[in-house]
Amino acid sequence: MTSLLLAQRSAIKPRLYAFGVAAFLVSIPVFVQAPLVRIAPFWSLALTLGWLFLSYRLRTRPNTRLLGSLLFGFTLSWWCGGLYWGWLREDPLWHLPVEALGIPIAMLAYQHFRVGSAFYLGSFVGTTLTDVYIWGTGLTPWWGRVMRDESPENLQVVMDQALGQMHTLWGLFWGLGVGALLLIIGLWAMRSRTIHHWAFAGAVLSTLVVGGMFWASAMVMASF
Repeated sequence: MTSLLLAQRSAIKPRLYAFGVAAFLVSIPVFVQAPLVRIAPFWSLALTLGWLFLSYRLRTRPNTRLLGSLLFGFTLSWWCGGLYWGWLREDPLWHLPVEALGIPIAMLAYQHFRVGSAFYLGSFVGTTLTDVYIWGTGLTPWWGRVMRDESPENLQVVMDQALGQMHTLWGLFWGLGVGALLLIIGLWAMRSRTIHHWAFAGAVLSTLVVGGMFWASAMVMASF
């Protein structure tokens, strides 16, 4: 009985590790790449090669293979994000097509970087449903306006108007619907015992946390 419990614990540790690292990696583009890409878009895009090299080196070492695979998926997300937020961020129509550029690579590399590919696909699912919410609530006009003018005065006005739309009955309907769908997808993936499913779940569920943080930040800004 004791040996069985120890075996179960050792089996779940990699899954929890993949879930936790995936959730953390989703936050990096939001809090690190987003400000960097506005200051130095070419340097941000060039960092893709650095992430790719690091993921390869970690993948070749037995004790860091899992982290290396996760970083491969993160590299795809960083590359797509660098392209869009560096040069196309004013047009929301280009967001999903550019973020989807990594899908063929993730599918081709699935056998060798299964956990990383699953992480990237989970990130893309989260991004897609976030965009669905933005389009559904009619927030896309404010998207372009913020990207064209990031002054504090404009940002304050946009936040007030955007929150007004978000807090309507229609906005709450979309928010609850998309949030519930993200939760269902993430929990469904966690029912599996495979590590790559947990990496997928970590990327999907962390979208809820990041979205909640943005909403809280907008509420704080609107209060001043």
